[in-house]
Amino acid sequence: MILLTGATGTVGAALLRRLTARSTPVRCLVRDPRGLGAHRVRVQITLGDLADSASFRNALRGVETVVHLAASIRDQPRASIEELNGMATLRLVRGAERAGARRFVFISALGASLQSPTRFFRSKALARAAVEKADLQTTVFAPSIVYTPGDPWLTLLERLTLLPVMPISGSGRSLYQPIWAEDVADCVVAALDLPGDGRRSFDLAGPEILSYEEIVRTALRPLGRRRPLVHVPLPVVRASLRGLERVTGHSAFATWEEAELMEEPMTTPRGTADAEALGVAPLRMSAVLGGP
Repeated sequence: MILLTGATGTVGAALLRRLTARSTPVRCLVRDPRGLGAHRVRVQITLGDLADSASFRNALRGVETVVHLAASIRDQPRASIEELNGMATLRLVRGAERAGARRFVFISALGASLQSPTRFFRSKALARAAVEKADLQTTVFAPSIVYTPGDPWLTLLERLTLLPVMPISGSGRSLYQPIWAEDVADCVVAALDLPGDGRRSFDLAGPEILSYEEIVRTALRPLGRRRPLVHVPLPVVRASLRGLERVTGHSAFATWEEAELMEEPMTTPRGTADAEALGVAPLRMSAVLGGP
């Protein structure tokens, strides 16, 4: 039995399709089963979330492998980024050890460290440390920026094209190796098929290095909407989004923590080597999104 967290997310949905197609027994820890769509009749469901560590106990019964994809890039009403990413992962690891699970698979973030300027990256580094110290067989994936057509990030960019100009937070020069969620899911499946001994880690990156500005241009090209790109200084972005959060609370369309991530480079000298070692050849972003 596999326990899957984050099953309704970008990578989780792609992974769940693959696991159910293989008739792999899967239990999903979710807040709302409706987010699983048609898959909710093909999996076991445990209600709960990262803020509710008590829900881990039922979720982990009889589980051999935990695939932990769930994370948050903004504070939630019940918990902070640090609690949802760092502390929740530690509690899930401890719960998996007590429940007799054998393996723990975790999605971190490329370049995450305790010295990162962003809260999300620091919390991911704390979570990775907890996983790697676990008394379990562990597999850690560190992907660059992950995307798929129609995901919340690309949808936000599409909505911003309704403006006469396209705002870019900060310099737009930070570099990434964007990787399609479907390619990440293929890597996870391949790793699950490997012998379960020891500890493994994989950097996951797409085949091209793009600045954030180049990513935005690539994402907008299929829409056929030409807009001048306007760089907004980070102090202005910070003040604007902090003000928006004070007015709209957790329903803000974007937060400063999310915008700040676009200043965190996510590249690896390994390029696509780790994905290819798992039998996956990641596609270029333009090949996935299409466009002229």
